[in-house]
Amino acid sequence: MRMYDIIMKKRNGGELSDDEIRFFVDGYTRGEIPDYQVSALMMAVFFQKMSKAETHALTMAMAHSGEMLDLSAIRGVKVDKHSTGGVGDKTSLALTPMVAACGVPVAKMSGRGLGHTGGTIDKLESFPGFSTAISKDRFIAQVNDIGIAIMGQTAQLAPADKKLYALRDVTATVDDLSLIASSIMSKKLAAGADAIVLDVKTGSGAFMKKEEDALALAREMVDIGTAAGRRTVAVISDMDQPLGRAVGNALEVKEAIATLNGQGPEDFTELCLTLGSRMLLVGEKAESVESARERLKQVISDGSALKKLAEFVGAQGGDREAVYHPELLPAASVVRPVVACRSGYVQHIACDEIGICSLILGGGRETKESAIDLAVGLILEKKVGDHVEEGEPLAYLHANDEDKCAAAGERFLQAYTIGDEQPGRDERGIIKGVI
Repeated sequence: MRMYDIIMKKRNGGELSDDEIRFFVDGYTRGEIPDYQVSALMMAVFFQKMSKAETHALTMAMAHSGEMLDLSAIRGVKVDKHSTGGVGDKTSLALTPMVAACGVPVAKMSGRGLGHTGGTIDKLESFPGFSTAISKDRFIAQVNDIGIAIMGQTAQLAPADKKLYALRDVTATVDDLSLIASSIMSKKLAAGADAIVLDVKTGSGAFMKKEEDALALAREMVDIGTAAGRRTVAVISDMDQPLGRAVGNALEVKEAIATLNGQGPEDFTELCLTLGSRMLLVGEKAESVESARERLKQVISDGSALKKLAEFVGAQGGDREAVYHPELLPAASVVRPVVACRSGYVQHIACDEIGICSLILGGGRETKESAIDLAVGLILEKKVGDHVEEGEPLAYLHANDEDKCAAAGERFLQAYTIGDEQPGRDERGIIKGVI
């Protein structure tokens, strides 16, 4: 088998066999096939597309390119959750203790962020002493003991995807449906869960700007998971404005804690209930969406979800008292309002620009080596549809540097469109569909 023949076959619109896909994935992972040939193949895939059979074969080849995590020692149906990402997306921080408190074991591998805010691990490190550097044996034992553990993604998990993504990133071949779906699902399948719930974002702050593209990606990933024998569900959710009101690591942790206290923003709470109810269904802890939602509301109202978060934080070396006293979390030295220049209704928020504001303040990484300031970020006071008076705060910036605060404030004002007419509301709210 020759790489040249595989490239030419796909260039001419042919369908690659499972063996041909495994050949190039394995060879590239081992360093036996050069970047320039795989670059040519990725461009051929970009233009000629992949069939469902090819996409499934690529996903499985990448999943098996490294370690396949064995979670069979964990009791119960293991359910994983994945979000395609967005601004203010702190969902795992509130959702996982809610689900674990309902009896679904959460054994999750997460990563650090590269972009406007940190990833789940960065946010959790807002708790002093918290660490995801735990062994697999401890990871499994902790899930059996308290129902929840989160560890950092190992380099041995789907190494082919890491190499392929880096190559696609510099060859303008990232935004292909099959390649995106196989990249995400290869890591999810390798992580060993029995079932997978996907949160696919759509809107100005999401990777998939158009709703129809988000739906297509969701269907592709559900098909891959189902074909691999995993119960897979996808929720399409809105990211045309930031999720909740907090953007920034410790600020998002505080909002997640408030949500577990029953005081979270309406949109964020609804997303957690929607995703959580599907996790309880596939985890065989509920008979219907309605009963699952009621159970999730119950663990919030009786305090058991908050207690579960404290147990989890404490088990991984963090200060569990900060769960009950969020004032112990990192806090910025400078808090400044950004005020409206006119009266009217908030008609639109350029969601991705709000993320850049957080990055300017120091809340994200521009490179993998960048250090994150866990204390900085912003709290939105006004969202789409809200009325605002001239001079009234649109948001409060949390900063540790006056110059960065000023630069972020200027950028922030450009992200808001304020007009005389109140915009119409989508009756569906934050949830655009479930597959």
